[in-house]
Amino acid sequence: MQRNLERQGVMDIKKVAVLGCGIMGSQIAMQTAISGYDVTCYSPVEGEIQTATEFARNWFAKSVAKEKMTEDEAKQACDRLRYTTDLETCVKNAELVIEAVVEILDVKRSIFAEVDRMTSPNTIFASNSSFLVSSKFADVIKHPDKMLNLHFFNPALVMKLVEIVKGPHVSDETVETMVEFVKSIGKMPVVVKKEIYGFIVNRVFDAILTEACHLYDRGVASFEDIDIAVKNGLSHPMGPFELLDLIGIDLQYDVMTERYKESGNPADKPSAAIVEKYAQGYHGRKTKKGFYDYE
Repeated sequence: MQRNLERQGVMDIKKVAVLGCGIMGSQIAMQTAISGYDVTCYSPVEGEIQTATEFARNWFAKSVAKEKMTEDEAKQACDRLRYTTDLETCVKNAELVIEAVVEILDVKRSIFAEVDRMTSPNTIFASNSSFLVSSKFADVIKHPDKMLNLHFFNPALVMKLVEIVKGPHVSDETVETMVEFVKSIGKMPVVVKKEIYGFIVNRVFDAILTEACHLYDRGVASFEDIDIAVKNGLSHPMGPFELLDLIGIDLQYDVMTERYKESGNPADKPSAAIVEKYAQGYHGRKTKKGFYDYE
């Protein structure tokens, strides 16, 4: 895909830095490289980079084998995609920095403050956070008007939707640039005009998940039957527990824990079922076991 960001008033983006080589970060980086951008993906953990590199190699090979892309297209995308354990190397000359690290506020504030010292005043900062709004860390950079949420969905290589969240500090030009960027990588942007916890999709999902966990914790039904009921009664493609395994039980635990710290509302605590799976290390598909077994 040939990128086209040459509309008047919209900054042209050539290099993208992705902070985090986990499932989300690595796939965001791949999708961006496929779409014609030079991308560097950062993780301080060598093992995480090795996992991301192997996933990308296998994914491109399968895409060629299935004739979804040519060998030349795959090679060009791979040539545009780099990985590094050095943060400064990652963000050097980047016009856009996409953060996809853990959902812990202090971690995000720390890494944005560090990156801000390494980049130009024109660099746009985007957080992939699905719950932590950008106004919570915009004050650590010199130009808060260039900081916003850019929320991809898992798996980022497949899911079309991207939520662009405009906080009160975000300029219209930054939002417009991100709308065009999202379109240029083959995704569908929606603009959330006001910062609100959970944005659009996760607020709806959270209501369903909270009630599903409540029913399961009370012994009203098994998680399997709850999933069956939601899929066949509401025509959802996945049940809430299947989706929880996909997005990561550890992520949901971290998000709800952070929310409870902020609100102090017991209703915001992770459910007993989520706490149990988290403590057992059963975090979903990534660990081969969550509510379901993926061995």
